[in-house]
Amino acid sequence: MKQLLKIVSILIFSCILLNAEPIDLKGTTDGYEVQLQSAKSLVVGKNTFIVTLIKDGKVVSDAKVKAKFFMPEMPGMPYMEHERKAELVDGKYTFSVNLSMGGTWQYHLLFKTADEKVHKIRSSVNL
Repeated sequence: MKQLLKIVSILIFSCILLNAEPIDLKGTTDGYEVQLQSAKSLVVGKNTFIVTLIKDGKVVSDAKVKAKFFMPEMPGMPYMEHERKAELVDGKYTFSVNLSMGGTWQYHLLFKTADEKVHKIRSSVNL
């Protein structure tokens, strides 16, 4: 009976992993279209994100982009935060973040444009 329960558990877990999809979130701020994508399904550990900025239908490639992912303090668990600067690769900004546990991670995506203005978009992802 224990063996059957293990097999069923492994099959269910495998199906969940196979059905998981990369994230693709879109938002707008100050006239900019912002797209946050993950290279693959989110996992506990290292995750690669891709940010695309568009203004007036054109890709913005001269901004400085950084992201802060955090999880608030909860009973028995300290506040967690990971901040990264993105690098421009083929017109898209990429960075990696280590999400150290499952749950809801909030993020702030900030970008400074050529006019020295800082723009911010906030949301969350579930792991």
